[in-house]
Amino acid sequence: MTISVLFLLITALLGTPAPRLDSWKILGPGGGGAQYRPTVSPHNSNRVFVNCDMTGAYITDDGGESWRMFNLRGVVSFFVFDPIKPDVIYAKTIGLWRTTDGGKTWALVHPAPGNVDRISMANDHASERIITKDGNQETITALAVDPANSEVLYAAMTTRDQAVLKVSRDAGGTWQDAGSLPNGGRKIFLDPQSPEQERTLFVVGSRAVSVLRNKTWTHHPPVSVTFADITGGFSPGASAPVIYGLGPESRARVAKLFVTKDGGASWLEVMDRIHTASGGKQLMPDSVAACATKGEVAYLAARLRSGGGGEGSGVFKTTDGGATWQSLVRRSEEPSNLDPNVPPDPAWFYGLYSGVWDESALTMGVDPKNGEVCWATDYGNTVRSTDGGKTWRSRAFRLLGKGLVTTRGLDVTTCYGLHFDPFNLKRVFISYTDIGAFKSEDGGQSWGIATAGVPRAWRNTTYWIEFDPKVKGRGWAVYSRNHDLPRPKMWRGRQKLNYEGGVGITEDGGATWKVSTQGMPQTAATHILMDPTSPVEARVLYVAGFGTGVFKSTDGGKSWQLKNSGIEGAEPFAWRLARDTAGTLYLVVARRSEDGRLGTDQDGAVYRSSDGAETWERMRLPEGVNGPNGLAIDPGDSSRLYLAAWSRPEGDRAVNGGVYLSTDGGKTWANVLAK
Repeated sequence: MTISVLFLLITALLGTPAPRLDSWKILGPGGGGAQYRPTVSPHNSNRVFVNCDMTGAYITDDGGESWRMFNLRGVVSFFVFDPIKPDVIYAKTIGLWRTTDGGKTWALVHPAPGNVDRISMANDHASERIITKDGNQETITALAVDPANSEVLYAAMTTRDQAVLKVSRDAGGTWQDAGSLPNGGRKIFLDPQSPEQERTLFVVGSRAVSVLRNKTWTHHPPVSVTFADITGGFSPGASAPVIYGLGPESRARVAKLFVTKDGGASWLEVMDRIHTASGGKQLMPDSVAACATKGEVAYLAARLRSGGGGEGSGVFKTTDGGATWQSLVRRSEEPSNLDPNVPPDPAWFYGLYSGVWDESALTMGVDPKNGEVCWATDYGNTVRSTDGGKTWRSRAFRLLGKGLVTTRGLDVTTCYGLHFDPFNLKRVFISYTDIGAFKSEDGGQSWGIATAGVPRAWRNTTYWIEFDPKVKGRGWAVYSRNHDLPRPKMWRGRQKLNYEGGVGITEDGGATWKVSTQGMPQTAATHILMDPTSPVEARVLYVAGFGTGVFKSTDGGKSWQLKNSGIEGAEPFAWRLARDTAGTLYLVVARRSEDGRLGTDQDGAVYRSSDGAETWERMRLPEGVNGPNGLAIDPGDSSRLYLAAWSRPEGDRAVNGGVYLSTDGGKTWANVLAK
């Protein structure tokens, strides 16, 4: 039975899935990576958007009970709801997008679709960028929709050398200049009581506020810091919003929180008041969020450091516009008992098992109609409080007790593989970046941490898991504290690689693991392969060590030998292994360069060995390819190879990437997925 068929059978047996627009269902524990910008609808407090750092965006229509992921070609920088039409929402990524059906479908608003020439994905992140026909690279940094007319949009737009306010009266079809913004535009607050034809706007830039009133601009003087986070809101009858500007903590200066109630003409620095509320601890604030219709209510999240050096985090709340603050004790509404056989991993789930949410929020968002409802996100979770911050509940995953969880559809981190125990097909493992590995004993309905016995320094990432098809309970896994390989960001600027990780062995179906490193120095182990024809009592195993090379074991993983004969370079980025039915081994070596230049000693490579890794022969890659990333072999025809390759940048174009097919064992290649 193939993995794909098993996957479909398992998903069909699951309970209520995250709502999707197709027949697929989400598997996994939920959460797990950096989440940002919780934005609550002013029409429906149960409709919320969140985004992550990996281009995914998420929508819930039931207050976080379930989520649906969608993608708008980049990381979202803001969401804006139409104040009149509940199903009209804007999102800014590489362009400004609009949905008119509550997030099911999206259309590009700016730049004008007719002005789009192509999409560039030329850098090492494959970050998308719109190339316009007329060369205009103007981007929107803030947006407001008129509360009396949905056709009227106000946007702060920037080019390389200037920022301006522009107005559209046809829902973004055309735009007219409305004045320059010397301090840029990060947030726009529109006075709903101002005349419809002469709106009063407060545009907050990096350090100051520009006010448009009666068609006249006033540019107020700047504060002493550059704002890292900006929030605010009007209160009934007020002609100016309460605006909060948070300046970052750094070596050069202490963090500051400024508050203005007169549109930026004057500011009050209030960090000392929060310092008092913290009991005198050093504050390293991360985010601030206010209620849009009651600006006096705001929340601030910060990391805390006591005089003794101990660190923690806290959330502080004001109900009087920053004059006074209280420290919130963040209890969870869903305490769960952790399975004593699975040590907790501080990199994820934090203190939720003991009923405490204690991570500092990267971003927060307050219900625009109810200041008692606050959402917060961090490096693994999205949480919500409905009682003014007294208690919090995870909205990324559902706690099931005994250390088990299941997703709500808000899954953020990279999944390297889905691995089945051949003796128990309901026992499924997922190897993850950031959160290690998770195991399900019930075909994916519930999940628990699967790194018991693994050194804590290795638990960040599990790159692969392999099971012995002949010995019940036996398996091997490879780990590293270095996540996101083989991405260049993981080694850029380093003169010497200092990766940590290795191999673990289980004899009890993944309940516990033991380290197996005899003969293998610390290495980022990224793949493991078993020779199924080797003796059961002395299994032959191969491991790809990123930055070290290929290791071989002939005793089931008890000891290892480095096998790099023929592999070029002192620190080869050995990434993936493959084996055909005749026993020929293949090794994918990742590209080292960030710029993707072809024909250097930093090119990636594919090697082949016909003698059990004793010697390696470099294979010919497709023309123009130097970023191989994956290799698959047709199990019915060993001469049929599929090679996945990263592209190379040429100007603003990405070239020579995709999937290549060889039908003659790698002698010739054809690109079969070029777009």
